Amino acid sequence: MPQYRDDRLLVGSATADDAGVFKIDDERALVQTTDFFTPIVDDPILYGRIAAANSLSDVYAMGGRPLTALAIAGMPTEFVDHDTIRQIFQGGAEMCVEAECSLLGGHTIKNPEPIYGLAVTGIVHPERYLANAHARAGEHLVLTKPLGSGIVSTGIKRGTCSSELAATASMLMATLNKSGANLAEHGLIRCCTDVTGFGLGGHLIELCNGSCVSAEIDASLLPLMSPEVLDLIDAGCVPGGSLKNLDHIAPHTHFADSVTEAHKLIIADAQTSGGLLLSVPDENLAAVMETLDETSAPCAVVIGRTIPRQDYAIRVTAS
Repeated sequence: MPQYRDDRLLVGSATADDAGVFKIDDERALVQTTDFFTPIVDDPILYGRIAAANSLSDVYAMGGRPLTALAIAGMPTEFVDHDTIRQIFQGGAEMCVEAECSLLGGHTIKNPEPIYGLAVTGIVHPERYLANAHARAGEHLVLTKPLGSGIVSTGIKRGTCSSELAATASMLMATLNKSGANLAEHGLIRCCTDVTGFGLGGHLIELCNGSCVSAEIDASLLPLMSPEVLDLIDAGCVPGGSLKNLDHIAPHTHFADSVTEAHKLIIADAQTSGGLLLSVPDENLAAVMETLDETSAPCAVVIGRTIPRQDYAIRVTAS
């Protein structure tokens, strides 16, 4: 696509990063992103909260803090009543308040099925922003939320997921990734991405390709929302998007014989409002773990390391 060249553009679309970063001056850079999707839960307020958290996450993944947001929505008004629409917007507005982000307005159109999300503008120091192209070989790979939301969402739709796991997954998806901003401001990491629709494997491949490194991960270390996730996989509750992700990552990933099909599906599972994937220098690992604890990140699990570039972007073992 045609591109206007500007030296102030620090991060554009070339590295498939989570958001764009544009330098204003020596102290400030804008972070801009947009995201929206169809409902994944029945509760309209919760749907609004999850969709907003997912949109805001892209700013945190770049090390920024959200400043303003615009709501984006499409609604089939002949099927969804005004009070339900109001509740969706209420959930999104509540999440903006939690993020200390001003909701300026937005735009809504009629659409065959509901969609809702945000366009978000944030701010970051131009020398402290995070990017998926900033990893170096020999760094620790850390996850800040457990995996399985795509599988769980499919289980909810099919009525095979327990109410306890559904509540846990909803709470996790509606949790903001604020720790990304803290880690960037303290200069503890330079490389980060959030784990969303392309799954852990897809986003890790983007990180490896952008940074010209490879990664080794141990599938047995991957945090799950619950052991029940494995039962849902056995029951066939795997979304089509996750299967497509697995097809996409397979040519770029070497799976050891010890890696099960369930492991592969978890690595490829299409996440909604997932956690951050951090590449952490060895000397900063303890401080990063402490910061994640202080900012109440849902988890802080080392799943592997970056290594010098190999034939495969990712090598997966299972100890």
